[in-house]
Amino acid sequence: MKPGNELIFCALGGSGEIGMNVNLYGCDGKWLMVDLGMTFSGAEYPGVDLVFADLEFIEQRRDDLVGIVLTHAHEDHIGAVPYFAEELGVPFYATPFTAKLVAAKLEEAGLLGKVDLRVIDHLEPFDLSHFTIQYLPLAHSIAEGNALLIDTPYGRIFHTGDWKLDDEPQIGVPTTSEELCAIGDEGVLALVCDSTNVFNPEASGSEGEVYRGLLEEVGKHRGKRVVVTTFASNVARLQTLGEVARATGRKLCVAGRSLDRMIMASQASGYLEHLPDTVDFGRAMDLPRGEVLIVATGGQGEPRAAMSRIAEGNHQISLEAGDVVLFSSRQIPGNEIAIGRIQNRLADRDITIVTDRQSPIHVSGHPGRPELMALYGWLRPEILVPVHGEIRHMREQARLGRTCGIPKAIDQKNGDLVRLAPGKPGKFGEVRAGRLVLDGDIIAAADGDAMVMRRRLAHNGMVTVAVGPDGRIAIAGLGLPLDEDYDQFVEEACVDVAKALSKLKGAAARDKAERTEAARLAARRAAQRWSGKKPQVQVLLLED
Repeated sequence: MKPGNELIFCALGGSGEIGMNVNLYGCDGKWLMVDLGMTFSGAEYPGVDLVFADLEFIEQRRDDLVGIVLTHAHEDHIGAVPYFAEELGVPFYATPFTAKLVAAKLEEAGLLGKVDLRVIDHLEPFDLSHFTIQYLPLAHSIAEGNALLIDTPYGRIFHTGDWKLDDEPQIGVPTTSEELCAIGDEGVLALVCDSTNVFNPEASGSEGEVYRGLLEEVGKHRGKRVVVTTFASNVARLQTLGEVARATGRKLCVAGRSLDRMIMASQASGYLEHLPDTVDFGRAMDLPRGEVLIVATGGQGEPRAAMSRIAEGNHQISLEAGDVVLFSSRQIPGNEIAIGRIQNRLADRDITIVTDRQSPIHVSGHPGRPELMALYGWLRPEILVPVHGEIRHMREQARLGRTCGIPKAIDQKNGDLVRLAPGKPGKFGEVRAGRLVLDGDIIAAADGDAMVMRRRLAHNGMVTVAVGPDGRIAIAGLGLPLDEDYDQFVEEACVDVAKALSKLKGAAARDKAERTEAARLAARRAAQRWSGKKPQVQVLLLED
């Protein structure tokens, strides 16, 4: 599929889930990609940490791909870059802070110098074939969050990226409402917009409010050691916490390698210049308890992160009864159990837990309904294309847009081809838009044979049957709930397999496939009889 004299939108990731954002715009035979993100795995992909959008569609058309523009440096927008950059073989474009973090990823992957990473250190338009692109700063929970203004021969696109409205941003200077109104006056064909918080009836809130909330909350706990856990990428929150530490007379300590990397990248880009000097773990533990503020990674329950290890008592930072942990971050859907596990460990040690439900110590980086409605009014687009959300988020934003008077709101999901212009906008086709997983060192299909088999093994266990050339049979089971009865199960299963093989006559008795299937069924039936499980069965016919 090659774009003709038209303007096309197609999401390969991020429209149907929150994460792994990959968006394509097609125009006059060329494609432009916006963002190349990943998401973290869940229980549906056992043994896997990272999940990517399947890029087969654009990989087959890489000769027509003019470049990849990155809106900001969150993992769900840049996390897949080191895994696909070399194969795609096109330039990447990013603002300085984002480029530093991408460069660090490329260096770690041994790709620095092999990938064309171009830094856009200005807010002037730049051309990529038929697309003219301009970065527009918007507030978000990371430095240099940007929308993209994309001009094409068929109309102008306003691609929001991740954004919010913030009257008191701690980092950066967002585009003003007057500037956004001026863009609307010039005409916007399509608004491609973040849907994450569309169900929130309130505005997201300001980072300035968080400063005041954290200042008050930390001030309540004089004489106590205070740990604040937040997203490492939230540079504005790091700025806020530095100011809170200074205002409350506490030294700042940072626990987590990702925080160290984020601080280095921020300071190299001109941010966090007034962050207080940090103290190491040993110094933090030597200070009086009320004179240190510790910032730790792992507020989402990550088992190897600093907060989890602190909760377990396996970290150089130690807490005692009466100390305080502030969760200055929201719960990402799917992480509730992991976060609860950490909080229960802390509570069991009589450590005080404070979340944003108890105190104004966090605000979202995504727009609530009032902010969405304000943007609609400023830009006045002809078309609304909700992205960055699950289906329910995107459908709700489409409904909101229609009630606000946007002439056309398009319901789309990953893989849908949407023609924006010319003519009546809407879906006209579909392309492949699956998922890939990083399984060990291999990028594989998320629905491939290996993952299907791993799920089966996780649910039902495995039995291995070995049949020797002399007819002797050995059986081993893994993952069966037969701790006390295991030996009896093996004995009986061996008898069952021997009987099944003895029933084969003539050619069937000499056919490997027949013998394998007979042994498999007999072992599986025995396992089901003993355990109620239907394990995967592997049969090994050992020849002379």
